[in-house]
Amino acid sequence: MSRSNTAGPMGATTSLQRLRPIWCAVRSPSSLRGADPVQSGLVASLSRPEGNLTGVSLLAVEMATKRLELIRDLLPHARAVAMIVNPDYSGAESEMADVEAAGRTIEIKAHKMTAANALDIDTAFEAIGGLHVDAFMVGTDGFFITRRHQLAALAARHAIPGVYPFPDFPAAGGLLSYGVSLMDAYRQAGVYAGRILKGSKPADLPITQPTKFEFVINVWTAKALDLTIPPSFHLRADKVID
Repeated sequence: MSRSNTAGPMGATTSLQRLRPIWCAVRSPSSLRGADPVQSGLVASLSRPEGNLTGVSLLAVEMATKRLELIRDLLPHARAVAMIVNPDYSGAESEMADVEAAGRTIEIKAHKMTAANALDIDTAFEAIGGLHVDAFMVGTDGFFITRRHQLAALAARHAIPGVYPFPDFPAAGGLLSYGVSLMDAYRQAGVYAGRILKGSKPADLPITQPTKFEFVINVWTAKALDLTIPPSFHLRADKVID
């Protein structure tokens, strides 16, 4: 079992007590849920999940700080960014707080924008235009993956650099992405599924932490924005779209 929505965790765990499910924060066609499984109430702790759930944590919230640092490295004079989050996503508040805290450290103000549908995204970009921000980021909710082409088009129209959580975005015309390798997470979930099928108890399998991350650059988008990608970015990139 892969679980992509952390809403109502207590109800989910109760209904699955007689099963041996493996939980994994992975994407589906309409959602991605990478919130903290402990904070969400799915497990007791990462090292000892207890109950009947285990799996893979994407640490999606923690990655937001890394993406803000990429903006600073790409745009050394940046002083403000917009962060678009889905208010219906359970990890949105923690993710935003993480970005705001990181921004205070590196002196970049983070403006919160919310979007739960396509029209909200259009509205958010209209508001961003009046904030005079240097770049924008989007949250890790899978809703934004389904709107990646819209986000890329609006970023191009408003001539504003965007930094995203997954490679789907630069593949659709976004500028940069940095985040956990979903393929590696899927592989680890498969390993756990195999162990459970062979008799291991989910409670005895700690929630695994990601060890592989992906950094993707779309050079065409950078040129369209008249941006020079630093040589260090090219050296660090796992994939360059050119």
